Amino acid sequence: MPIQLSKNDIRAIYHQGEDAVVSLVEMLMAKINFLEAEIEKLKAQLTKDSHNSSKPPSSDYHRPKPKSQRKKSSKHKGGQKGHKGHTLKQVETPDHIVVHPLTGKGACGCNLEDARFLRYEKRQVFDIPPVEMEVTEHLGEVKQCNCGICHTAQFAPGVTAPVQYGERIHATMVYLSTYQLLPQKRTTEVMADLFDVHLSEGTLNTSITHAYKRLAETEEAIKDALVNAPVIHADETGIYIGGKRLWEHTCGTDSFTYYYFHQGRGFDAIEAGKILVKYAGRVVHDGWPSYFKFDILHALCNAHHRRELVFIAEQFRQQWASDMITLLCHIKTVVDRARGADCHQLDPRTLNRYEKIYDKIITRGYDTNPVPDTKKKRKKRGRKKQTPPRNLLDRLHIYKDETLAFMYDFNVPFDNNTSGRDLRMTKVKQKISGCFRSEKGARAFCRIRGFISTLMKQGHNVMESLINCFDHSCTQSNLLPLMK
Repeated sequence: MPIQLSKNDIRAIYHQGEDAVVSLVEMLMAKINFLEAEIEKLKAQLTKDSHNSSKPPSSDYHRPKPKSQRKKSSKHKGGQKGHKGHTLKQVETPDHIVVHPLTGKGACGCNLEDARFLRYEKRQVFDIPPVEMEVTEHLGEVKQCNCGICHTAQFAPGVTAPVQYGERIHATMVYLSTYQLLPQKRTTEVMADLFDVHLSEGTLNTSITHAYKRLAETEEAIKDALVNAPVIHADETGIYIGGKRLWEHTCGTDSFTYYYFHQGRGFDAIEAGKILVKYAGRVVHDGWPSYFKFDILHALCNAHHRRELVFIAEQFRQQWASDMITLLCHIKTVVDRARGADCHQLDPRTLNRYEKIYDKIITRGYDTNPVPDTKKKRKKRGRKKQTPPRNLLDRLHIYKDETLAFMYDFNVPFDNNTSGRDLRMTKVKQKISGCFRSEKGARAFCRIRGFISTLMKQGHNVMESLINCFDHSCTQSNLLPLMK
């Protein structure tokens, strides 16, 4: 509530004596200090954006000027030497040939029809032919034996109805919806416009459900591969299902991706994924406290640290934050160079030197951000609130080994960008299509998208693999190219 004192009120306090005036000034100074702290807090919130925090770029109120964390290299722009290009090249046997005869008179005035033929100059145009739905009729012989019983030949696997769509149409629908992230209505429109195949959203949902059920064993194989991986990435992001906020979790490597959703993001939610409860390796994450409740090795994402350090350097003008950014990036460069030279670790002297520099920066940070005064009586229970610099310092100090895990073990990456890339497509899906209508649809998306992400990481053709989901002649092993 605002403080309202009239001139008469102030005079009355003055006439009460020195103690009354001192009490009034102390009360006003406490109010001013509180308001100044609130103003600083609001300023800090306004200055947070995608370049100095984990907020997505779409939430930036004032779009900041691009401040890329990447350093300039000596490489030229464009494709590098040895890069495989995709430029069109003429083929030896084109599908169609159109001859353009040379007639009339040339610029010289001579009749070109009587001129001597020398050669053809070739130019080739690559285009997509008109696509028409192809109908294959299956005829099953019906015979009657001498006993009078009629027998019908067995149709091919999957041919079960008088009229039905083939596996390529089903796979294309799932491809457009789950891989290209088109809303269901637009998926049916694309099928009609490009292929003259008129489908309902119900048919699309039936195809998605079929792929979801067929990939159950594949998903279990992906989870087994993650449990046995030496290093995995884990993260979570908010999703909306039926208008309610839930959480999508991911565990992945450079070769495998697994998604699932849960009502929360804490210990129970992570345990529900059934990965970390059986895992014995190292997990790269962003420092969410629930991960530390699992008996595993940890590595913290330094991309998150760098953004927080940028915020502290810019907002609080603290040099130790800039020094820590420089140190972490320098160690990353040294590690990358050593890895490129087929080294498996840094020598102990180098490790010791970097550890000492790290500790000195943390010490300077604590000197700049001393422990708050604890003599004053606390009004609230629980952990005492600290400033952002102090919170980050505690994390970097307590989890020093986890922060520098990439320096000790070359198998550990500098950041958790693998999980960030895996989750990004879910955010794109929601931006395009909005929330998921039901948990059933979200569960199907997670499983199919995990399969697709795994295929992409391993360089497999997504469309051909989805066709195998609907080809009844394919065994389960055809859906597990990732295991080969």
